[in-house]
Amino acid sequence: MTGPEDGVRRTYDLIAHDYDREIGDELDHKPLDRALLAAVAELAAGGRLADVGCGPGHVTRYLAALHDDVVGIDLSPEMVAIARSHAPGLSFEVGTMLALPVADASWAGAVAMYSVIHLSPGERRTAFAELARALRPGGHLLLSFHVSGPDLPAGSSNHLSTWFGHDVDVVAHFLEPDAVTADLLGAGFEIVATMQREPVAAQEYPSRRCYLLARRP
Repeated sequence: MTGPEDGVRRTYDLIAHDYDREIGDELDHKPLDRALLAAVAELAAGGRLADVGCGPGHVTRYLAALHDDVVGIDLSPEMVAIARSHAPGLSFEVGTMLALPVADASWAGAVAMYSVIHLSPGERRTAFAELARALRPGGHLLLSFHVSGPDLPAGSSNHLSTWFGHDVDVVAHFLEPDAVTADLLGAGFEIVATMQREPVAAQEYPSRRCYLLARRP
């Protein structure tokens, strides 16, 4: 039996080691990202902080240096295996944003860095409802996503058939910040801050990016 995320899971299982090699040190070149992550770590003081869609765990490891209770969750078992190999002392779990493996109000904070870009609008709304459920009242969520790329305006999609030399079948969405904001509000969040930035030259895919800091009232 297949589900809506099976293609995404297969894709990231296939590219996991290449992805880790290529982006595992990306935070070294992104002081703005580091500052936003540090802010969420501070806001989540006294509770668990989750990295949802953690991939090979580089963001989780950065957060763990700032916060003493972190967990990484990813759809891809291969990504989780790599994350565990890099940091055997940290907690990593296989799980989906559409049905988070956590009780209600368990987390003081969460980050979801580019982990909603493969979701359909309906799936995205489900994921936001799940994140709101998992966060305790007053908990914060930092969300990032691609807004536009070369010849790919906001609201468009890019179907990938090859990635890192592997045959894949996955769609990446370039999201309208206003639409994502509306979905977060619909899930019960309030927006604390919104920021857009240009790509870091020669260090990442050349897309305009958006960061939303939201709070569960």
